[in-house]
Amino acid sequence: MTAERLVVVGGDAAGMAAASQARRLRKPDALTIIAFERSHFTSYSACGVPYWVGGVVDGPDALIARTAEEHRSRDIDLRMRTEVTELDLDRGRVRARALDDGGREYWTGFDKLVLATGARPRRPDLPGIDAPGVHGVQNLDDGQALLDTLEKSAGRRAVVVGAGYIGVEMAEALIRRDYEVTVLEQSPQPMTTLDPDMGALVHEAMCGMGIETVRGATVTGVLTDSEGRARAVTTEDAEYPADVVVLGMGVRPETALAAAAGLPLGDAGGLLTDLAMRVRGHDSIWAGGDCVEVLDLVSGRTRHIALGTHANKHGQVIGANVGGGYATFPGVVGTAVSKVCDLEIARTGLLEREAHAAGLRFVTATIEATSRAGYYPGARPMHVKMLAERRTGRLLGVQIVGHEGAGKRVDIAAVALTAGMTVEQMTALDLGYAPPFSPVWDPVLVAARKASSAVRAAGG
Repeated sequence: MTAERLVVVGGDAAGMAAASQARRLRKPDALTIIAFERSHFTSYSACGVPYWVGGVVDGPDALIARTAEEHRSRDIDLRMRTEVTELDLDRGRVRARALDDGGREYWTGFDKLVLATGARPRRPDLPGIDAPGVHGVQNLDDGQALLDTLEKSAGRRAVVVGAGYIGVEMAEALIRRDYEVTVLEQSPQPMTTLDPDMGALVHEAMCGMGIETVRGATVTGVLTDSEGRARAVTTEDAEYPADVVVLGMGVRPETALAAAAGLPLGDAGGLLTDLAMRVRGHDSIWAGGDCVEVLDLVSGRTRHIALGTHANKHGQVIGANVGGGYATFPGVVGTAVSKVCDLEIARTGLLEREAHAAGLRFVTATIEATSRAGYYPGARPMHVKMLAERRTGRLLGVQIVGHEGAGKRVDIAAVALTAGMTVEQMTALDLGYAPPFSPVWDPVLVAARKASSAVRAAGG
């Protein structure tokens, strides 16, 4: 019997988790696995790049969960520095280019295909945006390139474009390297993954940390010096000197291959799959990781969320299904947590604008509390904002901004959202209490009580 052939495009979290799980379930004589990865690294933590750049953790080796050699030792034919340039679905084959072999191209056939092509940083088409000294930060190659620039730079001025998760994390990394950091954000407040009132708390804290944060700044280009290197970033109103520029404007799904092959994409440009992570309308093609859109369990719509947690779960599901088993990925509630210096930032569920877009009527409640009992040393302020459906009281979303002990409290809300709990039900949750960890009423429960009162006051 001839072994089936599985081809995996993308050698990071989703792709290699799928390959590894499929290998556990099917031996090499039943399933041949070939994986293509265009970078120098595989199975790595992109989330760790800002902390590597900031000198908090070692890299790049420490950020690699499994090397190419380890994958190959498990009978996975992993081909590094090889880019897939075309999908021929009619003939069941992919065209690959060996980047370190003179660009040699060849075709490889498949019986089953996994697309795990990830996401790419947003890079606006502006003058000077591709100049040396301008860096996106998406993978380990990007992290190394940025470090190389920092080590060669004689100046200590950095401009970060964008104040989302990557932007604020990179701002912290550069502060740790003793750079003067300016963050340019087009929106009225940093962290557009929060509502503006919560983003304002982040802005206030960043300024207190010595990070100049310019809001409402529309970047118009990058100025270069006589050698063509970045020397400043311009906006509609000003010019900001820079020895290094970091783009932190978010990412978009890397789906050019899929689009060219006619595979279905969602509104955010991500591949659309069923619950088994099979691409819609294609029985032998699966997709996972940052290149897909997934079901939002709160709004009932698909959305693009680029997180390693999801990518690894997608890969496990895909590998189980490719390997002859059955597994599903039911969806997400949109949980994310980050930090800038000692400020923790978290959200789960819907923001106000997302709830409006989903046609939901809701109330909000915002409270200020402390992370520990007020009398216990180290108690710090924490703000919690909660959204609840107006008629039913169903929890719709939570945002938290605070210091040590604040961020991971969002997990309480994530579980409540997944379970479809109301804010009234949340007030009775039996959470752990001791003065070093929480006040008698945990801040999340205080917000739930206030939200429950707002639901009752709003009536139907």
